[in-house]
Amino acid sequence: MSFLTDKQTLDDLNITGKFKPQSIFSLFNGTRTAGGERLLEQMFGQPLSDPAAINSRSDLFKYFHHHNLAFPVDSAIFQEAESYLGGNTGSSFLAIAANMLQKKFLHLAVKDERFEHLQRGVLATIELFKILQAFLQNIGSDLPDTEQFQAVKAMFNGPQMKWLQQANQQSPALFQLARYDHLIRHTLRNEVDEILTFIYHLDVYIAVSNAARARNLSYAKALPKDRYVFQTSALSHPALEKAVANPLTLHQDQNVLFLTGANMAGKSTFMKSLGIAVYMAHMGFPVAAKDMQFSVRDGLYTSINVPDNLNLGYSHFYAEVLRVKMVAEQVADGNDLVVIFDELFKGTNVKDAYDATLAVTKEFSTYYNSLFVISTHIIEVGDALKLECDNLQFSYLPTIMEGSVPRYTYKLTTGITSDRHGMLIIGNERILEMIED
Repeated sequence: MSFLTDKQTLDDLNITGKFKPQSIFSLFNGTRTAGGERLLEQMFGQPLSDPAAINSRSDLFKYFHHHNLAFPVDSAIFQEAESYLGGNTGSSFLAIAANMLQKKFLHLAVKDERFEHLQRGVLATIELFKILQAFLQNIGSDLPDTEQFQAVKAMFNGPQMKWLQQANQQSPALFQLARYDHLIRHTLRNEVDEILTFIYHLDVYIAVSNAARARNLSYAKALPKDRYVFQTSALSHPALEKAVANPLTLHQDQNVLFLTGANMAGKSTFMKSLGIAVYMAHMGFPVAAKDMQFSVRDGLYTSINVPDNLNLGYSHFYAEVLRVKMVAEQVADGNDLVVIFDELFKGTNVKDAYDATLAVTKEFSTYYNSLFVISTHIIEVGDALKLECDNLQFSYLPTIMEGSVPRYTYKLTTGITSDRHGMLIIGNERILEMIED
């Protein structure tokens, strides 16, 4: 089963996008090859749902993280080899040799460059294989046991690659060059494709682990679905260099976090941090959450920056309603989800927003198989929920007033805030005086 999410969630959390400023993808995209970048994009688009597969991938990243291994192949060598391997060759050695002889004659006669390109490609590929073979020999015995690594290592140690030890890289004779070309692009075509795929994976493992080391990220432990838990001792946002970390635990007996706090207190950042951690953990990637354990979920949905739709005539409020309806359908279908709603129904009047937030939160809270985080400015909703629900936890992000200047701790605190500092901030900006003047 594929992991359920949608474009709205990915946009809310700024997950994907090679060229989007500070997207989570761009934080990890230190790949050195085009194939590695394509593979990274594929991983970002396909979170995993099997705990064993998630933990296996995470263990690989962890290995490269701790060993600080550099990508072993020079970019120029790899590009030359990859370009050569992308071309075709004949199935007959004699036809290949004849074609190569013709290219060499044209090179000598009219400076045709095709022979030189072919020669450089063959030699670059041989060098690439030798570098990779040496790299695999130096990999430690503590490398997690994966079929891919073992298959490629066995390939280089097997009879099909024995020729590599005697391969002449110092201007081989034409027929020797033709033999290499026939061997690499015809006889060993399938093996070469496996090697290229392995190199792309190696590129991703090293790039991601480098990003994790640079940002002091951690690795989460995936648990079976029926544990219904999310737990971390320090959750923060991976794109913030000096992010304040907060502990968080959600489980079946307390599966709803009701979050309050003033504007700029950090609610949205906290909720985005949680969504990003959940998504990245299901990919098996490093997370900005220490000691994180999580039961795999069927999907993740957020409602943080819901836009109106002028073309369809949707107001902001109606767009919010449709968003909640879509998530409600997924929850009612029995999917085990993580759901994040930031300031429900802020597009309508306070009375309707109060009634709707209270009713929707109460109904969602009865689905103990899913985890919910719901924020609001309408703190009175929390007081009503305390009387009617026993599976909610209440937290807020405080504002400390230093004179008339607010200071934000960004530290999650138990309870419901009573902060109401909107008019103070308006006063600090002297808006009313400007209008009066």
